[in-house]
Amino acid sequence: MSEFELSIVFPALIACLLVLSTHVPLGTEVLRRGIIFIDLAIAQVAALGVIAADTMGWEARGWMVQFAAVSAALIAAGILHWTDRRWPDIQEAIIGVAFVLAATAGILILAGNPHGGEHLKELLVGQVLWVNVDQLLPVFVISVLVLAAWFWKREHLHGLGFYALFAFAVTASVQLVGIYLVFASLIIPALATRHIDHRWLRIICGYAVGIVGCLSGLVLSIGADLPAGAIVVWSLAVTALLFSWLVWPLLRNRAS
Repeated sequence: MSEFELSIVFPALIACLLVLSTHVPLGTEVLRRGIIFIDLAIAQVAALGVIAADTMGWEARGWMVQFAAVSAALIAAGILHWTDRRWPDIQEAIIGVAFVLAATAGILILAGNPHGGEHLKELLVGQVLWVNVDQLLPVFVISVLVLAAWFWKREHLHGLGFYALFAFAVTASVQLVGIYLVFASLIIPALATRHIDHRWLRIICGYAVGIVGCLSGLVLSIGADLPAGAIVVWSLAVTALLFSWLVWPLLRNRAS
């Protein structure tokens, strides 16, 4: 790999690692609670906030755009927390409806924008290969705060606290890597490690699956000249399958 390609892959890998840092532990909790699509719904609502801010002419990636994205995600988190308490038996369906409404609202807002299709594609698939240090720094700060709250106060994060923490993590991630990769980084490592009983071992293995999947996907994207977000999602899925069906059974047999 050339020096130029390394200069592209390295910031992209850091972006993926920042996303994984919060999404792997949060993903195990999402899977346990059975609210699989909450990440997708809140990410889509955060993207809707970005679209609305862009439509109002606010500077792309400026503080007002971040405020709009976080506000939209927190409102969605508050509503989903309320519906979870009011109708827990249909919460997953409500989350799905929230995603569809946010997605179609974004399409309607961008209907008259000549660059609307390109903007939607960027929010969905992301442009992880083109991230820069200015984008990484605020996400790093948010990730540290989210991880500190999760690992030190996890037992007290119920209801609205969990939803709000989730909203901050997702909002920070979606503008870096896109909605699809945000969802994949949350769910795929959690699925690959779902049979591991020890919580810390499960999280460590989840990080390993995520790192290998992201790194191999970024390298494949550069080598084959394919969209990075899409190929990383597929690489994560293949890595998860290999871990679940091959690596983990071998490790478990050796341990026993």
